[in-house]
Amino acid sequence: MKEPSSRADPISVRIPDAVRMTGISRSVLYELIKQNQLETIKIGRATLIPVASLKALISKNVTKSAA
Repeated sequence: MKEPSSRADPISVRIPDAVRMTGISRSVLYELIKQNQLETIKIGRATLIPVASLKALISKNVTKSAA
């Protein structure tokens, strides 16, 4: 049985964390934001990206190999 985590998974991350999580470059990430393909949350000077938005972007762009 899985032990409960003492730390909850984040619901949003900053740009550097989104880059690390997805492997997408910082400039491409900003381009996706500009094209409204990623949601953002602005709190003060911080720009956050919902983790659900990152997962949706990845899921939407998954391709299946021809077998």
